[in-house]
Amino acid sequence: MNKILVANRGEIALRIMRTAKEMDIKTVAVFSDPDRNAPHVLFADESVAIGGTTSAESYLIMDKIIEVAKERGCDSIHPGYGFLSENPEFVKKVEGNNITFIGPSAEAIFLMGSKLEAKKLAKKHNIPLVPGTESAIESVSEAKEIASKIGFPILIKASAGGGGKGMRVVKNADELESQMERAVSEAVSSFGDGSVFIERYVLNPRHIEIQVLLDKHGNGVHLFERECSIQRRHQKVVEEAPSVVLSEELRKEMGECALRISRACNYVGVGTVEFLLDDKNRYYFLEMNTRLQVEHPVTELITGVDLVRQQINVARNEKLAFSQNDLSINGHAIEFRVYAEDSNNGFLPSTGTLKTYVEPNGNGVRVDSGYKEGMEIPIYYDPMISKLVCYGATREEAIAKSKRAIAEYKINGVETTLPFCEFVLNHNSFKKGDFDTNFVNNYFEGKIPELLLTEQERNIVAVITSGDLLEKKVVQIQPELENSVSNWKRNRSTP
Repeated sequence: MNKILVANRGEIALRIMRTAKEMDIKTVAVFSDPDRNAPHVLFADESVAIGGTTSAESYLIMDKIIEVAKERGCDSIHPGYGFLSENPEFVKKVEGNNITFIGPSAEAIFLMGSKLEAKKLAKKHNIPLVPGTESAIESVSEAKEIASKIGFPILIKASAGGGGKGMRVVKNADELESQMERAVSEAVSSFGDGSVFIERYVLNPRHIEIQVLLDKHGNGVHLFERECSIQRRHQKVVEEAPSVVLSEELRKEMGECALRISRACNYVGVGTVEFLLDDKNRYYFLEMNTRLQVEHPVTELITGVDLVRQQINVARNEKLAFSQNDLSINGHAIEFRVYAEDSNNGFLPSTGTLKTYVEPNGNGVRVDSGYKEGMEIPIYYDPMISKLVCYGATREEAIAKSKRAIAEYKINGVETTLPFCEFVLNHNSFKKGDFDTNFVNNYFEGKIPELLLTEQERNIVAVITSGDLLEKKVVQIQPELENSVSNWKRNRSTP
């Protein structure tokens, strides 16, 4: 493997390119008009403009990306996450042009990409499942009949869903019809597929995912778990590894279960098997993400394994250089997704220019970023600015480093989720490890309490008289114009 085209943008494109450079592999970046001066474009050995502004006009055009790869002599394509990373048609097109796709097969992506197909496969291999339907439901009357059997509350989910889209919690029969209509409508607009199914809604669950890695020679390992329960709108904001609630026995059992479902679909490369864990430590298969995850850095920090390097090695048909017995958990890592969103105002998108952008650093602090000072945060893509990842010998040390890093992170020009991340770190439930996916609903009232601010920060808030906020964004602003938010939602591509 001599040259990789990275079919992505932002922090993940830059992160892939850095590992490729360490492996003495050349990289080619493709970029849309808004990304012309982005760090990943400047870092790559070669960069090619593919035009357009929205993802549909640029990063989602398969033939254009493959054409660039062929013109530049690329022997492989890395999709990152989001965009085309879980599109089996893209995989077929790439391989049909004698280019290596750095990821699993089209067949594996198809099987795991459909939640209904994944559930069928899981059931066949005795993987624990949340009680619910095994096929798409066709009508409201059928939904009511099923709901009466498994009991309320239920969860309506899009079969082709992801990122919380096409998902509705239904508390009783009276609201079932309206919520089903909304779920179907959102599934059609987001995925072009209105198929939905029903599951029992697991109360107070934790979201636990297992990282897996398999080669083409029958070898496979799991790299332990990640705790992903701090979410807003069913999308993760804070992730950590390891989870504070898993015993060694349960960790091993869930890891083996993740490998079993991976082998069932002949999976190769890096993937993630997601589970719900209830308050009695019973786990249920949720889905498999057939790509690199946003939160992969926390796994890298506690295992010392470069997951992008492993993806490339597997794509080069190499055998895994280690076994399960060689892996162990060392320390604790926490990741914060730094979104351009106003956590004081319903996590609405916040567009603008990064007037100040200073990243934290120091021992145990890692920032994967796709932006630099002076750049504009566009409305066309996912609003994530960076991932702040902090590592310590213990969870307490990781939390302490995280607080210090957030205090050092200076962003001016847009609202961010950093104040919310600080709120999480200071909350007793998080510090005790006693939380679940309802953390935001249970504890966050939509505004950062002033009592969590330092005296200096309270003074800053007190003297602000203009809309140009200094240092930390801790006061409420007016909502974005409706058409601006609509454009963001229409054009974003969320992993």
